[in-house]
Amino acid sequence: MKIKNYCALLLVLVLGFTSCKKDDDNGSTFVERDRTEQQVADRDSLLGYFETHYYNSSMFETPGDYSISDIEISELPMDENGNYLEMPDPENNTMLSDPGVIEVHTTTFADVEYEYYILRLNQGGGDAPNFCDDVRVNYSGNMQDGDVFDSTVNPTQLDLVNLIPGWRRVMPQFNTASSFVINGDGTVTYSDYGLGVMFLPSGLAYFSSPPFGVNSYSNLIFKFALYQTEINDHDEDGVPTYLEDLDNDEDIFDEDTDEDDIPNYLDIDDDGDGVLTIYEDIDNDGDPTNDDTDGDGIPNYLDADSTESNQDED
Repeated sequence: MKIKNYCALLLVLVLGFTSCKKDDDNGSTFVERDRTEQQVADRDSLLGYFETHYYNSSMFETPGDYSISDIEISELPMDENGNYLEMPDPENNTMLSDPGVIEVHTTTFADVEYEYYILRLNQGGGDAPNFCDDVRVNYSGNMQDGDVFDSTVNPTQLDLVNLIPGWRRVMPQFNTASSFVINGDGTVTYSDYGLGVMFLPSGLAYFSSPPFGVNSYSNLIFKFALYQTEINDHDEDGVPTYLEDLDNDEDIFDEDTDEDDIPNYLDIDDDGDGVLTIYEDIDNDGDPTNDDTDGDGIPNYLDADSTESNQDED
């Protein structure tokens, strides 16, 4: 599955390291495009895409459990001179550029403000995932020219931390299924799940380092169905990963309380005081975040001056 970022920490280091790298094959220097300039080009390209594409809107007028294969996005027909013609069957189709069809969202990533876009077909009736949780989804990804580069056949579990940034922005805006039934053959039928399409600029996708089959600086389009979610605790220290985002910027890679080059969400001793975070849950209620022995407003697991442990003998 190509939406995976197989080494999220490495990506962060690469993004923050340098914009130039050596091409070992021919000795030439690769200069990465400026992110701010590329975002302008990506935005124009996506807005142009909306002006020339439509979707089968009548399919979704009646509530139901539709699949990603039911979503059809088509380009306007052209005449022999390459000029776009009118949208066919306007009673059943809607232009993506029509008012209120596409949601426009903004976010900051790598110090650049990006626009990304959502076609929301069903909100879902269950819980919304956090930006760093596991999700069970079906999806199909393609580039603007329609070429599909990645897809699933059956519901697949993914860790949002290991995916491209756009997924971590979009998934929390949808809800999972309101219910599900396990069938006799072992398959699962979900009801009232999140269904939509995300349109991502290259800066929230692979930017200059895509996998095989995806061009550099490609805007990406994903149809998706969100079925289930599960809260992650990546280092199993008793603090859910979403709570390790101390500054609430949806970036867990930059939180490193003890400055040991291990982000808190992977660090079993967040404050470096020699007491494991899970043992700084003094009252043993399963939540180390509410234990502040010295009353200084800093939980023990983030306070190197507080070394009490629930393993201490009375």
